Amino acid sequence: MKITGIATFHAFASGRNNIFIEVSTDEGITGVGEAYSIGPDRSVIAMIDEMTPWFVNHDPTRIEWLMRRAKNTMRFPLGQVAWSALSGIDIALWDIAGKAANVPVYKLLGGPTRDKVRVYHGVYGDSPEQVGEHARQLMDEGYTAFKTSPIPGNWREIPWAQTLREADERMAAIREAIGDSPDLAVDVHTAIREHGKSLELARVITPYRLMFIEEPAGAEFIASTAELRKHFRVALATGENLYGLARYTELLDADAVDIIQPDMLCCGGLLEAKKIAAVAEAHYVTVAPHNPLGLLSTAAGVHHAASINNFSILEWHGDHRKKKAEFINEPWEPVNGHFELPTQAGIGMTLNHDAIAANPPQHWDRGFGTYEDGSPGFL
Repeated sequence: MKITGIATFHAFASGRNNIFIEVSTDEGITGVGEAYSIGPDRSVIAMIDEMTPWFVNHDPTRIEWLMRRAKNTMRFPLGQVAWSALSGIDIALWDIAGKAANVPVYKLLGGPTRDKVRVYHGVYGDSPEQVGEHARQLMDEGYTAFKTSPIPGNWREIPWAQTLREADERMAAIREAIGDSPDLAVDVHTAIREHGKSLELARVITPYRLMFIEEPAGAEFIASTAELRKHFRVALATGENLYGLARYTELLDADAVDIIQPDMLCCGGLLEAKKIAAVAEAHYVTVAPHNPLGLLSTAAGVHHAASINNFSILEWHGDHRKKKAEFINEPWEPVNGHFELPTQAGIGMTLNHDAIAANPPQHWDRGFGTYEDGSPGFL
């Protein structure tokens, strides 16, 4: 079997673009994958186009060799664009391998280490009342783990003391809604870049029995993250903004993290994620994959989670109810806060090309928040 081509499909829905990939072969087996949409997205698509000749006419099941060849062909260490492109191709190659062997991908990655994959659901709302009500609704749907932003969206425009007070009110509202038993995590989104403020926030929200505090510092600032972890009394999670085994090894060797959060669509794909998880296991660290982009991303996360020992929990945002669910033919959704392991060969998903064509890409970027004085903030 030989690779004959790599095609990309760019579509917009639910507030951002998706970059889907299909790798075709001369035996009629097609693999699907997805690359992270970093905004600007066209750079990732251009990188995939540049990489395509390195894969065409080669055996798609030689995944380790193909990935190493691609990395070695580039002159400088890979950045976000290249890692995202490689990740999408990697997932598609595993899909081909699973279909060729007529087994789900996780069975090629070592076989299932668990019977189902637990998820946490994002909790949203501008006020304590809104986050409390959303959490209560999700409890009724069977979820047992949740994550939210601990600070209000306008925190840059109000005094810090008010931000801390509102953080306390938000967390209290959620705990009142869900009770003591469910897990609750928070995500700071790397927005706070001052140790003192990060520590103050942690002290305010720690009494609410947190599963973890996510990204209290930029993941690239490994020394700062390690310093914060020394003072935290709950687990520190980070890693969605890191790519490749080497950067994760730096993070782990610095004793800077309790839970790593690689994203299958930009960390290097399923093969790289398996290596990252093994190094994390050797450091007594668990894995909670980052997963904001939709159903195909979720499928990759489920296969990864099903094949490693140190999986903790998978991010989930109810994507089966969003418009971008139309891009996938298979309607995956969790039951009582868990995904059952897929039984279909390969990844278990196919693209709905009509829906993708009907939703052309749009320009988008993350933008940036500004402080009251007009200076730009971090995201």
